[in-house]
Amino acid sequence: MSLFSRLVLLTLPLAPKVLVRQVAKKYVAGADRDAALAVSKRLNGEGSMVTLDLLGEEVTQRDKALAAVSEYVALLEEIEALGLDANVSIKLTLLGLTIDQGFCRDNVEQIAEVAKRFGNFVRIDMEDRTTTDATIAIYRELQERHGNLGVVFQAYMRRTLADIENLPSEGANARLCKGIYVEPRHDAWKGYETVRHNFVAALEKLFDHGVYVGIATHDEYLACAATALIDRYGLDRSQYEFQMLLGVDKELRQVLLAQGHRLRVYVPYGPDWYQYSIRRLRENPEIARHVVRAALGLR
Repeated sequence: MSLFSRLVLLTLPLAPKVLVRQVAKKYVAGADRDAALAVSKRLNGEGSMVTLDLLGEEVTQRDKALAAVSEYVALLEEIEALGLDANVSIKLTLLGLTIDQGFCRDNVEQIAEVAKRFGNFVRIDMEDRTTTDATIAIYRELQERHGNLGVVFQAYMRRTLADIENLPSEGANARLCKGIYVEPRHDAWKGYETVRHNFVAALEKLFDHGVYVGIATHDEYLACAATALIDRYGLDRSQYEFQMLLGVDKELRQVLLAQGHRLRVYVPYGPDWYQYSIRRLRENPEIARHVVRAALGLR
C-alpha cells in the first residue's frame, strides 16, 4: 500500500460529511425509499433492471433488524404498485445474523414470502468469510421452501468452486462477483489475474450446472470472457444477466445492453449511506486514494 493510501485511510474519519456525500451521491441513490424508487424508474427507462439494497450491516439490536424487515416489505409493495422491473438484495447481518441465526432466517423468510406473493425475487448478498456458511445454509433452506431466492459467490474466495458444487440441483440462482472484503490469504486468492482466472472458472462451472447467473463485473476483460462463454454454451438471454453498480462505467452498461444482454443495476440507499461509504473506502484504500485525488482535482 502506498504512503498516500495509508494517509487517506488515517484521515477518512476526519473528512467532512459534505465531502463524503459528494462522493457517495454518484453511487448511492439517496437516504430514503422514494429516492431509490426514483432512480429505479430512471434506470428502467434506460433499459436496465434493478436490485435495491437497504444499506446497513452488523446490526446487534432486534428492533433494528425488524425495522429493516418492515422497510423491505414496504419496498416490495411499492415496486409492485409502481410496476418497476426490480427485485431486492439483502444482507444477513442487517437482518440479525450476528444476533441469532434462527431469528435472521425468520426475517429473511418473511421478506421472501412477500416477494413471492408479488412474483418477485430476493438476493442474499455475501458478506465476509465469517458469514459464508450461515449464508449458504439459509439460502438452501429457504430456496427449497419458496424457490425465489438467490445467493452470491465471490471469485476471490478459495472455497467458491467447491461451494458451487453444493448448490440446489434445480432452480439455483447465483450472482458471481470478484469480492470486496479484505480476507486473509489463507481464505482468498490475492493476485489480480488469479482472481480473474477463478472468476471465469466459477462462471463456467455455474453454466455447467445450469445455474442462472448474475454476472457482476465492471472489468471489461471479464465481460468479454463472459460473452464468449454465453456464446459457447448457446445461452438464451433469459438464462443469465449482467450486473453493475450504480454510478460505475455507464458506457460499458450501455454497450452490453446494446448487444442484447439483460443488465441489472445494484442500487443501494438508506440513512446508513455515510457509514457505508466510509466503510467501503476503508476496505478499498486504492479506491479511497483515487477519490481523494479526484476531489483535489488531481489526475
